[in-house]
Amino acid sequence: MMDIREILATLPHRFPIILVDRVLELEHGKRIVAIKNVTANEPVFSGHFPHYPVMPGVLILESMAQAAAILSIISAGYKGQSEGLYYFAGIDKARFKRPVIPGDQLRLEVDLDREMRGVGKFRARALVDGQLACEAELMCAYRAIVADTVAQPAVVATAGPAEVPGAAGGASGAT
Repeated sequence: MMDIREILATLPHRFPIILVDRVLELEHGKRIVAIKNVTANEPVFSGHFPHYPVMPGVLILESMAQAAAILSIISAGYKGQSEGLYYFAGIDKARFKRPVIPGDQLRLEVDLDREMRGVGKFRARALVDGQLACEAELMCAYRAIVADTVAQPAVVATAGPAEVPGAAGGASGAT
């Protein structure tokens, strides 16, 4: 029903954090069924865990939240990513039932319980080969982007102690 090009046109996420590869079913205002193909070349697996790669639970939750966002964005008819963003606002009753490893295909099933004023409450499940891997209640909120409130990138100081005034041994001469 939606391929990766249509998903990328709907969500602002990009590699490596786009976690929905295909949408199989979408009932406007009701439910979505989507797929996340878990591959060994995803960057997270080099550290989680090198000897036995396991998809982190937070990424399973994020993949379900991205599916929920697609459902809400398409159902509400939001046009373009420049209008607003759909934020992950809450997680309740999250349970992990089996590990998800490279080669698995996550089937993401998300049902909309209710949505009011841009805040949606969802029941979500992630399955692998028909077995429940994760389930949770999710809350997501759509917020319009206002040009004056868009967060600017933080400036990160990279100076060492010798270059920071007032730091021990720094330019101020204080020691």
